[in-house]
Amino acid sequence: MKKAVLVTGAAGFIGSHLVERLLCLGYQVVGLDNFDDSYSPAIKWKNIHALREKDGFLLVEGDIRDALLLGHVFSENGIGAVVHLAARAGVRPSLEQPLLYQDVNIKGTINLLEACRASGVKQFLFASSSSVYGLNGKAPFNEDAKVSYPISPYAASKAAAELFCRTYSYLYPLPLVVFRLFTVYGPRQRPEMAIHRFVKMVDQGEEVTLFGDGTAKRDYTYVDDIIAGFEAALVRQEKGFHIFNLGRGEAVDLRYLLELIEEALGKKARTRNLAPQSGEVPVTLADISKAQALLGYEPKVSIEEGIPLFVRWYRENRR
Repeated sequence: MKKAVLVTGAAGFIGSHLVERLLCLGYQVVGLDNFDDSYSPAIKWKNIHALREKDGFLLVEGDIRDALLLGHVFSENGIGAVVHLAARAGVRPSLEQPLLYQDVNIKGTINLLEACRASGVKQFLFASSSSVYGLNGKAPFNEDAKVSYPISPYAASKAAAELFCRTYSYLYPLPLVVFRLFTVYGPRQRPEMAIHRFVKMVDQGEEVTLFGDGTAKRDYTYVDDIIAGFEAALVRQEKGFHIFNLGRGEAVDLRYLLELIEEALGKKARTRNLAPQSGEVPVTLADISKAQALLGYEPKVSIEEGIPLFVRWYRENRR
């Protein structure tokens, strides 16, 4: 029997996909989620509903800021590895709630690292964000680039959490992998994220608000490819401390993304352009050569394939 894996944020977009995959691989999985109101908790319950009756899965409703709860979760379930996905996500909301982002993303991460230290956990995977690169220079972003120029509280909280991960990995030692994720999309994507919002607006005939002139570029990564990266790290069990970019390795501009959505829906978008928003970078693009070399990571789903897959899921679940 494989070791028990704790997945934080288990009922979220990426978390629910990861739990599903780990159960298929035969892992014992403990899922932790606080079902907060960052978006509808009903969506999160729906994400995890079909998995709750699966053999090998235990769902714990709780918060990573609750150190006492974490102690019980670790001691009672024989946790051998942690995949830490739970976070307050999003650049724009972080401008309005910076203290909440600090509390969840930094304090919550330290609580988990402390629980790992106390329990002798031998593997920790942390989901960071491409936003940590901020205004560090030209794309594609390489893992060796400085991340001391974040331009949002969200990015700063993720960069700070990375530093604590590095520190704990060095001190104790704790084998630790940081994944910098690049604009993940696919079935169950959070409703406030761009692709989900755009698909819904175009489908319902609403005006789509574009911040900037439509030339902003993002490295959109299909969720199945992200899950493959996490799976590879769990299986290979890299020693020491590592940072990997997980992206597609292609930058897609907003106008082309909208064209793909229009084509998949068979509807034309009505658009309105506004000034670029604070905290947003003009381009994200992952250098994925390190993940390819050390993890065998090879993203398979192009944006031209992924958008129709997302639209199909959206149509099946929009009601």
